[in-house]
Amino acid sequence: MSTPWHLAQRAARMNPSVIREILKVAEKPGLLSMAGGLPSADTFPVEELKAACDRVLTDAPAEALQYAASEGYAPLREWVCQRVARLGIRATPDQVLVTSGSQQGLDLMGKVMIDAGAPVAVETPTYLGALQAFTPYEPRYVSLAGDEEGVRAEAIAELPRTAPGTRLAYLLPNYQNPTGRLMGLARRQAVMAAAQQAGVPVIEDNPYGDLWYDAEPLPSLASLWPDGTVYLGSFSKILTPGFRLGFIVAPKVLYPKLLQAKQAADLHTPGFNQRVVHEVIRNGFLDAHIPRIRARYKANRDAMAAALRQHLPAGSQWQVPQGGMFFWVRLPEGLDAIALLEPAVAAGMAYVPGTPFYAGEPDARTLRLSFVTLTPAQIEQGVATLGRVLREAQG
Repeated sequence: MSTPWHLAQRAARMNPSVIREILKVAEKPGLLSMAGGLPSADTFPVEELKAACDRVLTDAPAEALQYAASEGYAPLREWVCQRVARLGIRATPDQVLVTSGSQQGLDLMGKVMIDAGAPVAVETPTYLGALQAFTPYEPRYVSLAGDEEGVRAEAIAELPRTAPGTRLAYLLPNYQNPTGRLMGLARRQAVMAAAQQAGVPVIEDNPYGDLWYDAEPLPSLASLWPDGTVYLGSFSKILTPGFRLGFIVAPKVLYPKLLQAKQAADLHTPGFNQRVVHEVIRNGFLDAHIPRIRARYKANRDAMAAALRQHLPAGSQWQVPQGGMFFWVRLPEGLDAIALLEPAVAAGMAYVPGTPFYAGEPDARTLRLSFVTLTPAQIEQGVATLGRVLREAQG
């Protein structure tokens, strides 16, 4: 049947989220899903949000329900400045743009920074959602070499030679999605010095920075090169993802274009959501709330580490994350994570294959496991199931 709809070329580059498709499968009753990057719903401060909604609608109903400033709710932007100062970032409210989740921040950066064919540097592997946000703008991806601490400084330093004109480097220094790895202080300093020398601006994405289990946060990348770094933050992992609330802290030279892109996208992030969140957090609520989340997640992290040691076959590799929500597992030689997903689901557990997280050549032996939504007992059961599936595949 003929159609009058002729899509833009960029539409052909848009693909469904592999994780979202797997989550549909994971809705099967009784399935132990370690696939999604969802925070535990048990951590959502429901009563505090209820009370905040009531106060906002009582004290400022017209303002909360009306169109609002594209930049975001001023008191919330001031709060953000105070919060990121803990990471060494010196920012003023006119550098803060409230977004509809940090995912929108990625899209806005792609919109204002990426031309078709322009090189964009990403870690190996990297966050799938960033690839989805950037890909419609038709970049040429450059995969940066790394190790257990993340990207290597020399990989950044070589960009003027290997990929001249690189528009940006997208980095997740804290408990990276999908690998869970943490960039140490010396590595941060070396990477940012290399980026500044190479003239390659950096996007620092930090949705998991508050979810540390073994040591307090290190200085942000943005604190090491303020003029060359855009910082992305989120309330999804520490409050609730349903409000879709994030923020950008940008250099003043870049901010006007990000604001214009935001205005074209959605005019502003819902003002009601911003006011409710600010009402909850303005008096220090997160300083008591986040430690409770960390304690819960750390127990789950330890349960998964123990289960992996007990149940996975010889030759399996992983690194115990110091924070965040994920284990990154490399299967023994000869096993394919995509091929094994169907038998794993049939056996009663689900994971995310690692292949979609690579901008370049993927490693078919990798997979990601989330440990925050299940109980320790369920984690042990799910990993035991995975171990049986892997051994059966080995024959």
